[in-house]
Amino acid sequence: MTDTMRLDVDKLYAARLTAVRARPYLATALFALHIVESPRVPTMGVDRYWRCYVSPAFVDSMPVEELASVLVHEVSHLLRDHHGRSDRFAVRHNLSGPAERLRMNIAADAEINDDAFGDGLVQPESAVTPATLGLKAGELMEDYLRQFRLERLPPGLAWLDCGSGADGSERAWDLGPDDADGLTDQQQDAVRFQVAQGIIGRPGAAPAGWRRWAKEALHPPQPWRELLGAAVRSAVSAAGAGDDYTYGRPARRSAATPGIVLPSLRRTPPRVTVVIDTSGSVSDTELGSALLETAAVTRTVGGRRDLVTVMSCDTAARITDPLCRAEGLPLIGGGGTDLRTAFTKAQRANPRPDVLVVLTDGQTPWPTRQPTSRTIIGLFRRSPSWNENRDYTPDRPPTWARVVEIG
Repeated sequence: MTDTMRLDVDKLYAARLTAVRARPYLATALFALHIVESPRVPTMGVDRYWRCYVSPAFVDSMPVEELASVLVHEVSHLLRDHHGRSDRFAVRHNLSGPAERLRMNIAADAEINDDAFGDGLVQPESAVTPATLGLKAGELMEDYLRQFRLERLPPGLAWLDCGSGADGSERAWDLGPDDADGLTDQQQDAVRFQVAQGIIGRPGAAPAGWRRWAKEALHPPQPWRELLGAAVRSAVSAAGAGDDYTYGRPARRSAATPGIVLPSLRRTPPRVTVVIDTSGSVSDTELGSALLETAAVTRTVGGRRDLVTVMSCDTAARITDPLCRAEGLPLIGGGGTDLRTAFTKAQRANPRPDVLVVLTDGQTPWPTRQPTSRTIIGLFRRSPSWNENRDYTPDRPPTWARVVEIG
């Protein structure tokens, strides 16, 4: 076998048809791959633009059945966005260098291969599974990355270089973003959506890992913790939050007005009131989540617990506590819901809060007038079929509040 060997396209296409027969729900993705013949790639690998680089020598050496398994494996990296997830993991954990990217490739392989084979697909000898790494099946790439190091791998272990589409690290053979044969981000999303619809439409036909992926692809989880934190940070740092005038330090403009003392604007630490809905429609799990978010709000204001007040409310704002320890807060309630009493009590407090954070399921009437405090509503997410009282349709949160779905 030499570098001048031509790619056996018929054999590769036969392998793709074998893969489609074994995994019909992946057909759209398998046919979306653009095959690129490349003697530079060691075996077979993909880039983030859905090009599949194939070594002619590798295709010649592999039986059709194993090539079908490798094609399913490679397209799985792209469907599960392993390149994007690797980039995000590297940024969050300050990882760099080829060794870390190799570790990401191996962890991504383990996520795919735990339930990829069987039912018409053979398992290649070089396939890395969670068992190969001594780890539990059914977890995600990010979970495996936290559990193994390269030096702990079994000796003599071999794996495929799956390309930049698996770990985000560009390869020498990649054609780059400007080549006309790659898929755009919109085209990639369309392929993922069609595959996810096919999996959801035939329950039981796909392994658990693919069913989990399909649910997230059709209903991507909202990064609500980041959104809620960003909303609170934006509110407490906005102009006017914590601002007050004082004559203790005259304004510099007083020099231009002899005999008149002008007050200066003083920036004081912003105060936050957290209202937790304790009505009967809020579950214990959601109350626990509310306490965790209360602790996160405290960190947002620099850990100053004296600046955060917590109020529990169902139809009455019964208690108002300065924040000491989130897990020790008494949350009293269990009846109906009317958070308007909490809004009123918070606005009558002295000093009045700069930011009002309301954690609720939304089963409440809302104030008709906008409070002077900047308002953020953390809304516990409900499935479309859930309704405590089917004859009751809750009002939508007011437009003057920033709304973040929680859970």
